[in-house]
Amino acid sequence: MAVRSGNLRPVPTRKESSGGTNKKYVRKSFRTERDYYDYNLLAIVILLTCFGLVMLYSTSAYEAMLEPGGDDMAYFRKQAVISVASLLLALVGSQIDYHFIARFASPIYWGSIALLIITRFAGRESHGATRWLRLGPISFQTAELAKLAIILFLPVLIVKMGHQLKGFRAPAVVCGFGFLSSACAYIFTENLSTAIIIAGMTIVLVFIAHPRTAPFVIGGCVGVVVIGIGVAFLIQSAIQSDSFRIRRIQTWLDPEAHASVGGYQVMQGLYAIGSGGFFGKGLGNSTQKLGALPEAQNDMIFSIICEELGVFGAVLMILMFVFMLYRLFFIAQNAPDLLGSLIASGVFVHIALQVVLNIAVVTNLIPTTGITLPFVSYGGTSILFLMAEMALALSVSRQIRFRSA
Repeated sequence: MAVRSGNLRPVPTRKESSGGTNKKYVRKSFRTERDYYDYNLLAIVILLTCFGLVMLYSTSAYEAMLEPGGDDMAYFRKQAVISVASLLLALVGSQIDYHFIARFASPIYWGSIALLIITRFAGRESHGATRWLRLGPISFQTAELAKLAIILFLPVLIVKMGHQLKGFRAPAVVCGFGFLSSACAYIFTENLSTAIIIAGMTIVLVFIAHPRTAPFVIGGCVGVVVIGIGVAFLIQSAIQSDSFRIRRIQTWLDPEAHASVGGYQVMQGLYAIGSGGFFGKGLGNSTQKLGALPEAQNDMIFSIICEELGVFGAVLMILMFVFMLYRLFFIAQNAPDLLGSLIASGVFVHIALQVVLNIAVVTNLIPTTGITLPFVSYGGTSILFLMAEMALALSVSRQIRFRSA
């Protein structure tokens, strides 16, 4: 580190003190604060996005050729344009103080609730679900905005409540707002995965801010028992009605026996994972993507990664996500205030839950929920709001100050 002349002071020598003119100069000890920007997080975001684009082209090229126009780069081109534009917007947004952005947390939250409700009556249906809302030439999933709204609104609410969070009423209010958004996502868009993620983010954020751990342990145990009883009751009452939720559970338990009602996609995904071996068949050499695995570029892209790159490639991708989560954890730990720490923690929980749920669905560890793999699966809305979350995390990192000697 360069030292300015202002930090040097003369020290008189024996000769100088006796009237000589020689002087020795030594460095004066000092401490200074240096600005910080998490370039590591930015780098891993770019790396994951590029990896996702490569895998998207490999996965979608064949299906794109079969569509009108026969352009094998149709999916790739659209995703690449949105990814680059979203990344540039994230870089610009990261320069804005997150305290300023937090001022709009309440309008964003209530706006997301309103859009979820509107989607039920004016949304666009696709693949049997009404989750998209069209505003002019733009079509987007309103549930993605709800996740971002929770990441902003709940930290602001927690900070405003301050010491009141020690009691019971304040945490209940915070959970109420979070569960309201979760319920709206499930009721008005039938998006169970988003409802689970929003509920999970709510619980973790309250847990982080609450000074006591015991209530959450007790509440968690009671909740598991209540949910178990409730699920058992619902299964018994719904078997007669043959609801699609029950069919999903039956498909999950025995996909081969229910191949005609949803098990086919799960089975083909497992075939792709099993045929990849340790190092895979090679990039672009998947056979399951050639019409056997429906919507391979969306929720099931992890199975194609396993088939083409093998266990080795899948582990490398997971390690990239682990490094991203580590950087988000680092930002949350070193944030200058509680607001910044909770915002970074919200982004951390969202990414972690979505990655775990997607991989669990693809490997048939849990019933299918229709959830994408962040930065990898095809979807313009997803990448746009994910980049918005990264902009918030990078904005928090800009406020971190380190002292150096």
